[in-house]
Amino acid sequence: MGKTYEGGVPLAEVVRSGFVEGFHRGSVVVLDADGAVLSSAGDIASPIFPRSSNKPMQAVGMLRAGLRLADPADLALVCASHYGEEFHLARVRALLRTAGLNESALGCPPDMPIGSEAAAAVLRAGGGPARIQMNCSGKHTGMLLTCLAAGWPTEEYWTPEHPLQQHLSAAVEEFAREPVGARGIDGCGAPVLAISLTGLAGAYLRLVSGAPGSVEQTVASAMRAHPAIVAGTTAEDTRLMTGVPGLLAKGGAEGVLAVAIPGVGAVAMKIDDGQMRPRMPVLASALRRLGAEPPVLAELAEVPLFGGGQRVGEVRAIW
Repeated sequence: MGKTYEGGVPLAEVVRSGFVEGFHRGSVVVLDADGAVLSSAGDIASPIFPRSSNKPMQAVGMLRAGLRLADPADLALVCASHYGEEFHLARVRALLRTAGLNESALGCPPDMPIGSEAAAAVLRAGGGPARIQMNCSGKHTGMLLTCLAAGWPTEEYWTPEHPLQQHLSAAVEEFAREPVGARGIDGCGAPVLAISLTGLAGAYLRLVSGAPGSVEQTVASAMRAHPAIVAGTTAEDTRLMTGVPGLLAKGGAEGVLAVAIPGVGAVAMKIDDGQMRPRMPVLASALRRLGAEPPVLAELAEVPLFGGGQRVGEVRAIW
């Protein structure tokens, strides 16, 4: 067992009716445009599981292994933690059909959409959990198509020993510029690879700084061109990439977020209690340190709290 994450410091406070009722602790690192640490809090050197924030680096590995997609929107889907909206599901089905597959080939577990409106629509229609609705079904489809392109078996493509997963692990290590600190099983059943927050931020900076025509620039450009496919119509990642020209963003479960802006810098954070709500206030504080204050941050810098149907407080950064 190598180093373990030591935990962070208070990054945000929960204020209700003028009374501080709690804190969100975590760790965050801000890199400048050259990759040097500009500011940080908490443990930015020990490995954490970035969860779905690793997907862009895994997509680079898939392209290098031979994955070819005619539409950049399909590449965005491979990087997605999609909300299960109908346009997401239609695109997954279409990609599977190009390879003569259907959703039974997916190794991810049956699930409900993570988008609340999409989940409600499934229930109204009398439906239930399905593999294609699982938010990682785009990544799993990309993995299947990569195996076919590379001549690897599609059986148990999600296991750590499979040549696909070995290849994707190497891509994550290359972009993080550090060895994987731990391996686990993600919620979708595929491997999750631990790297430090500094490695994660650096990886995103390298994604947005790639030379024109490079695989990393191809991935970053596809995500930024199709942000609603990467997440959902109303998702925070979508709002960030829509509202800030050039910004690349990808959240991960358990309070992870990674962001980079070419020529400006990068941010990676981990909220220790796994909550998502403090991420945007902390990100707003981080981007201000890079001199970036786009208008969308004014909307996201405080998360409102309600009582009796009225706003009575907020979650706000204290770092």
